[in-house]
Amino acid sequence: MKLRIISQLLDKTGLEETISRMAKQILDENSDIENMAVIGMRTRGAHLAKRLADLIYKSRGIKSPLGFLDVTLYRDDFRIRFKQPKVQVTDIPFSIDEKNIILVDDVLYTGRTVRAALNALMDYGRPGRIQLAVLVDRGHRELPVQPNFTGKIFKTLSKEEIQVRVVEEDGEDGVYLIEIES
Repeated sequence: MKLRIISQLLDKTGLEETISRMAKQILDENSDIENMAVIGMRTRGAHLAKRLADLIYKSRGIKSPLGFLDVTLYRDDFRIRFKQPKVQVTDIPFSIDEKNIILVDDVLYTGRTVRAALNALMDYGRPGRIQLAVLVDRGHRELPVQPNFTGKIFKTLSKEEIQVRVVEEDGEDGVYLIEIES
């Protein structure tokens, strides 16, 4: 299977502007930011969550607790999709009980990863509220999952994917439309 870049949807500046707008939307919808925590889904959602938490702090001077969630073992396609799964560390160093959780991911597709994340979060406590923030919504939902905060909506064909690149993982910031060639 080969991946071919069709087009760049966001460059570094576009990505920064989109994340800034998302942070503003989160602040506009959440007056009680002292009870808010930001949790990013591994891998790229974790980096986006850190950027959002930093922007929230710069805007309001209140540092939201920041955590990172790996959902690999909670996925319903775990046994089908992964021969040797890459399990990463979940790091939530605070109680999520009664917290307003902003759950952050890079791309929303079928909704199955979000379902896995919700199951994983419940193993850590009982949040007061969970809001979903995604950088890109690409459609094709299989489960009734809707983000509260969306950076961009890019509808894709079934043979296409959205690839988010962040400097922390990939050496560059950008969002690309990718075609899967078999």
